[in-house]
Amino acid sequence: MVSRLKVIEQDLVDRRARAEDEGWKGEIEGIDLPLSLLRQKHDEAVRLSGLSRTVHLGMPSTSP
Repeated sequence: MVSRLKVIEQDLVDRRARAEDEGWKGEIEGIDLPLSLLRQKHDEAVRLSGLSRTVHLGMPSTSP
């Protein structure tokens, strides 16, 4: 998932650069929000990928 997010981010960065070159202010504003949200999602995915997938529940006990 992280690698796919990086590909999408690069595409948005390229589109934003072209919009700046062409002077398309509305397009720049339209790209900035998804780019910001994508970067947040990327950071969250990286953080979650470092978490352990195993949950230790301990040994069950029997009541006397």
